[in-house]
Amino acid sequence: MRVLTWNVWWRFGAWRERREAIATVLRATRPDVIGLQEVWGDGTENLAAWLAAELSREPGEEWAWTWAASEVPDRWRRRVGDDTLDVGNAVLSRWPILDRDVLRLPTAGGADDGRLALHTLIAAPGARVPFFTAHLNQAPHESAVRCAQVAALAEFVASHSGDTAFPPVVTGDFNAVPDSDEIRLLGGFRTAPVVPGQVLLDAWEYADPAAPAVTWNSANPHVAAGFEPSARIDYIHVGLPGPDGLGHVRAVRRTGDAPVSGLWPSDHAAVVADLALPS
Repeated sequence: MRVLTWNVWWRFGAWRERREAIATVLRATRPDVIGLQEVWGDGTENLAAWLAAELSREPGEEWAWTWAASEVPDRWRRRVGDDTLDVGNAVLSRWPILDRDVLRLPTAGGADDGRLALHTLIAAPGARVPFFTAHLNQAPHESAVRCAQVAALAEFVASHSGDTAFPPVVTGDFNAVPDSDEIRLLGGFRTAPVVPGQVLLDAWEYADPAAPAVTWNSANPHVAAGFEPSARIDYIHVGLPGPDGLGHVRAVRRTGDAPVSGLWPSDHAAVVADLALPS
């Protein structure tokens, strides 16, 4: 099973051309389940729905999708001067989505953009997969806020992962580097886990050490414009493998990390991982 996470940069920049580039990358990467952050909807159209329709053009494909919108989109809307737009997280799947739930993440004194986590239960071949995607607060100084959000996310994951042997898959833009307090807390094996016994492995631990890792990359002009350093801030975390290695990470890499016909699809690179399904 190939899973992918990607922050798709909402409606910034040349968004019509960028969504075509995003679809091109997804078709080339061929994921089975996708977690997206900064998905837009305008009341008549939704980026997740549009991408699902594009992927369903392939013979034999019929992609399912669901999304959850922020309850506090005002600051996003002011940035583009359009008060009709929504922003949120989405999950797309080539297999049926059996269930969904949404968690409003705490603000813990930080900026309130209505950040959230979206849970889906995916009917993969031979297994039901608890799949999550989340988007944490952005400001560099908000590590304590992100720790509170991770704590809530960990409880949310635990509450939706107990009735299947497949380990939970947690994706998203966490706006935090790997050795930060919040990422160590999410993993639960470099510090005490929020939920006793719950460990979520960073899939990138299985990557080739020589592989390019940063997902917020100053080589991308959308990032370079902000004069920030490159960093790995987008993740796929997977619970401990189930029976016979169910769900273990077989491979992981970046994608969407170069221009498509001269246009960078997003300000983030995507992360893609191959996980073991039942034999």
